[in-house]
Amino acid sequence: MNAYQVMLVATVALPAVGAGLLSMLPAKRAGIIATVFAAAALIPIVALAFAADDDDGIRSGAAIHPWAEVDLSWVPALHLDFHLGVDGVSYPLVALTGLLTLLCCAYTMWRAPAGGSPRTLLVLLLILEAGILGTFLSLDLILFFLFFEVTLLPMYAVIAGWGGEDRRRAARKFVLYTLFGSMLLLIGVLTVAVHAGTADLVALTGGTGLTKGTQYAAFALFAVAFAVKAPLWPLHTWLPDAHTQAPTVGSVILAGVLLKMGTYGLIRVGLGVTPLGAEWASPLLGILAAAAILAGALICLRQTELKRLIAYSSVGHMGFVLLSIATLTTTGVQAALLGNVAHGLITGLLFFLAGAIKDRAHTGELADLGGLRETAPRLAGLLGFAAIASLGLPGLAGFWGEAFAVVAAVERGGVLWTILAVLAAIGGALTAAYFLRLLRKVTHGPVGTPVAPAIAGAEWFAWSPLVALTLAVGLVPSLVLAATSLPVEALIP
Repeated sequence: MNAYQVMLVATVALPAVGAGLLSMLPAKRAGIIATVFAAAALIPIVALAFAADDDDGIRSGAAIHPWAEVDLSWVPALHLDFHLGVDGVSYPLVALTGLLTLLCCAYTMWRAPAGGSPRTLLVLLLILEAGILGTFLSLDLILFFLFFEVTLLPMYAVIAGWGGEDRRRAARKFVLYTLFGSMLLLIGVLTVAVHAGTADLVALTGGTGLTKGTQYAAFALFAVAFAVKAPLWPLHTWLPDAHTQAPTVGSVILAGVLLKMGTYGLIRVGLGVTPLGAEWASPLLGILAAAAILAGALICLRQTELKRLIAYSSVGHMGFVLLSIATLTTTGVQAALLGNVAHGLITGLLFFLAGAIKDRAHTGELADLGGLRETAPRLAGLLGFAAIASLGLPGLAGFWGEAFAVVAAVERGGVLWTILAVLAAIGGALTAAYFLRLLRKVTHGPVGTPVAPAIAGAEWFAWSPLVALTLAVGLVPSLVLAATSLPVEALIP
């Protein structure tokens, strides 16, 4: 193996090893050990960025052109390979996963939520990181499915063990929905592998070896499975309950990167492996996306609880990502990649702030949280920044994905896509309305429940990188899109 291949394996292995060691070591130093392993996993992730500039022509001319790749025989009798690779489509999400896990581990070390053992929570966070990273790096469909499933039970345990009063019902709802999606994903994976004679994503990209009918059937299975995970309207109803009941770090990981497994899978597997199915279903996906944008915004206008409002906002934001993907244009897919990263940064920050406010006020009801700018002006300022970033203010990360989703729909052409672009733009205006309503109720008006103004060092450590990256991606979107042109063009039907 060369250095980059070692780093690729280490990216997935370090969190897994950290979780194993942490479960056996004394609980006294659990926070430090988990944070060290999360930081160690970020080192090879950062190093992999340089592989893009040191590309030696690996798989030259292939549809997927990874910067670094490991392809080892795993179960020869079943033709299963341990096949990992990273390219411009997967790398931004890999980096986002590494960063958010590090911030959550450090945050837990200083501010562990009430409930079970903090060590157990940290072990679960590292297992989640390994599963999510493996999903983004897998270049084998079977391996992709296995890593995809690794995240199910740890997230269930995080919600059920450290969540709110109704945590067990929310966790059961999460796992039931996700198991339904997993069943469909497994059927789709096996359908493709049996008909094509391979599960290798590089070989399958472009629909190689699959008939039109097989692609239609497989894409339908993939689309529903990934829609549950994203989640996309109308399969979203598990999300508000899970977010409302989950501890702060659970909500950050869930919103920041776990949801992205659905939209990433739709791009990598849906568009890549079954392009004819994607082309066939794109008008329906576009209609569902516009419905999600409008429904999410209208529901948010009626919400009275802080975390629940932020959770429903994700339905609308994922609607913009789906609309971008459904256009099947280079502009659209790149807008989806930007929207994924921006949502991870901004909504991760929003859930950190919502958790801090609820911890201080012991309530999340908007009516009880008025006057935050008087009692905790710094916290109010950060909440205002995150809210205007999420509503898509130009110059901040949230703008690019939403704006270019509309541009991509217009670019696609035709009456249907023009109507969808107009509806999405209306949804964007409604997004601004419900976030401004949120700020009016929470930061302005008469002072409600007192909120302690001091912000701890652990909170600054967790929030500052997200604020900085929200600004950086808003001003320089090429930070996300620098290496996406070739892989995105290869994925367009």
